[in-house]
Amino acid sequence: MISMPPFHLLCTLVGLLLLPLHINSADPDLLQDFCVADLKAPLSVNGFPCKPEAEVTSGDFFFDGLSKEGNTTNIFGWSVTAANVLAFPGLNSLGISMNRVDFAPGGLNPPHSHPRATETGVVIEGKLLVGFVTTSNVFHSKVLTAGQMFVVPRGLVHFQQNVGEGKALLFTAFNSHLPGSAVVPTTLFASRPSIPDDVLTKAFQVGNDVIDNIKSKFSS
Repeated sequence: MISMPPFHLLCTLVGLLLLPLHINSADPDLLQDFCVADLKAPLSVNGFPCKPEAEVTSGDFFFDGLSKEGNTTNIFGWSVTAANVLAFPGLNSLGISMNRVDFAPGGLNPPHSHPRATETGVVIEGKLLVGFVTTSNVFHSKVLTAGQMFVVPRGLVHFQQNVGEGKALLFTAFNSHLPGSAVVPTTLFASRPSIPDDVLTKAFQVGNDVIDNIKSKFSS
């Protein structure tokens, strides 16, 4: 049995006792009522700097952008209106945000992921196929109608598709004031600079003509 000098043992025990305190303090609660984002200042590690309280107005805590229908005339037939910290400064450092997602008939919110947030949503109008894929490559999906909800764990690839006859409307919420979004088709085929064709042809086991054809769909 290996013995340890008393001083070293004491240091080890103190360290173990303090470890939970370090973990719990990694993302501390706010020490003030709010921290309205100063969007003119550079983004820091976990949000924008606070606007001086003397410059805060009531308008910083209200946002009407989600009341307006989005324009769905695009290749996917959908539109997202984001109520994150960039549009709604009062959300800064509060760990919440929302989106309004409008769908034309047959519209698709293409496969994407949110690297910084779990997503939950409720269908307001229409019929949507909602699905996501786990890191074990298991696909979960269900057709939802008005009033039904879903949840997508943080970082997993997911989508919503309008499978009803008319328009559809969805509201989503996130546990981040800036969840981010990596849209699979545009990430792979519309990045700047472009991902090399030989990477994509090998990844998808297709020829250059197929890759070039897909890229042409997103060139505009």
